[in-house]
Amino acid sequence: MCGIVGYIGPRNAAPILLAGLYRLEYRGYDSAGMALVRRNRLSVCKRQGRVGALEAALPNSFAGSPGIAHTRWATHGEPSDANSHPHCDAEERVALVHNGIIENATSLRKKLEKEGVVFASETDSEVLAHLIARAEGDTLEARVRVALAQVTGTYGLAVLDARHPDELVVARNGSPVIIGIGDGEMFVASDAAALIRHTRQIVHLDDGELATVRADGFESSMLEGGRTDKTPLALSWTDESFDKGNHEHYMRKEIAEQGESVRRTLRGRLDRRFQTARLGGLEMAARELLDVRRIKILGCGSAYIAGCLGANMIEQLARIPAHAEQASEFRYRNPVIEKDCLYIAVSQSGETFDTLAAVQEIKRKGGAVLGVVNVVGSTIARECGRGIYLHAGPEVSVVSTKTFTCTAVAFALLAIHLGRIRDLSPAQGGRLIAALEALPDQIEQVDAQEAQVAELAKAFSSANDAYFIGRTWGYALAMEGALKLKEISYLHAEAYPASELKHGPLALIEPGTPTLIVLPDDELLAKNH
Repeated sequence: MCGIVGYIGPRNAAPILLAGLYRLEYRGYDSAGMALVRRNRLSVCKRQGRVGALEAALPNSFAGSPGIAHTRWATHGEPSDANSHPHCDAEERVALVHNGIIENATSLRKKLEKEGVVFASETDSEVLAHLIARAEGDTLEARVRVALAQVTGTYGLAVLDARHPDELVVARNGSPVIIGIGDGEMFVASDAAALIRHTRQIVHLDDGELATVRADGFESSMLEGGRTDKTPLALSWTDESFDKGNHEHYMRKEIAEQGESVRRTLRGRLDRRFQTARLGGLEMAARELLDVRRIKILGCGSAYIAGCLGANMIEQLARIPAHAEQASEFRYRNPVIEKDCLYIAVSQSGETFDTLAAVQEIKRKGGAVLGVVNVVGSTIARECGRGIYLHAGPEVSVVSTKTFTCTAVAFALLAIHLGRIRDLSPAQGGRLIAALEALPDQIEQVDAQEAQVAELAKAFSSANDAYFIGRTWGYALAMEGALKLKEISYLHAEAYPASELKHGPLALIEPGTPTLIVLPDDELLAKNH
């Protein structure tokens, strides 16, 4: 959940970095800090707590460029000023901010301590600062390259050296790094939200890449050597997209945006002439899709649950065996990749590490994989090369709301598209298309009932447990409901298939325990009574 911001250019970096950190607050963190170079000297300020605490602690004279900043969520070492980022070497010439985990940090730390290095923190990230400072090389990039060759683990990294104030070095392996292109200035971040007010042109680093960033541009290369060519992408979102507006928090704003987000997901994709869905991003002809014998959907968290819903829709409408699986389990079990299976990777951010690793495993074994992704140009989108963009707009809240809804709609479009190629009749297709057209207005009608929902929430606010049940389509929605309650309230909540309630879970229900039942008005309605 950590966040990175960096700047190099003629302006004072401090206010730019601070604004970027505020933009990344939604990611969750326990401390914040920044480092600047001024007159070939390093200045560092970091504090446990919120970004506001860091801002209050900054001296009036705190200015310079280049600069890097960070919001940290503790992994190694408790939340404290000392464990906050940036981390420096003993001489305070090299500073870095790091997202990810260095898996061999313990052995590297012991080796450095034997060489006389004294550590100022308990973090794995500080190891990298000392490795870079002690590495041999004529340039900062060369020393970063030598240091990273000794590291096992994941990282999104931004490094500066007071002796080289004309450059930053960034590197990526398993954690996002984005370069923003300005006019005579450059920006670095782990999330486009921190860059959107400064630039509309960005470049995503790929795993195994690093880049030297200067005020007038950047050069990228692979860690083992060899230059890479990067094509800038245009950001489609605006700075206003990341504002809460009149809403109390981002989650409430994004709940309210669901109707309009679904309209964007549907726009240009409903084909009334042939009563089907138009999905050009699949880049698969009808003949290719007829050769598909099964579908496997991969995701994590809400993306996985949306995949469960999608698998059900595909089986029902297209009559193709479909199954969803957690990407984290899939990637570790040495999966059998089948030629006639179509794999679909689902990720709101397009950067989910386990899902990305699953995509890479499928491609390595010759499988066909599509992406269902919200962020244009994200790593999973680029790895897949084809699929469905959600166009839900930025989702700032950590809890998935509008992207879950839009992902479900995207799977409905895919199921109709596949069904119409196979056995779904034009009349059935027409009814489904009409239902999707009506959906945004229906969502907004439900959202207008907020006051009634709030009253229900108050009625159950004293409960310590909650159970969600449903059948087939409803079970996936029950899973998402239980996940949402856990994430938002930190209460215990579980989801079960309706028929499984009597096979154990019923023993846990006592007076006052709320049980929510998802009851679609379908052929199973009577069965659920």
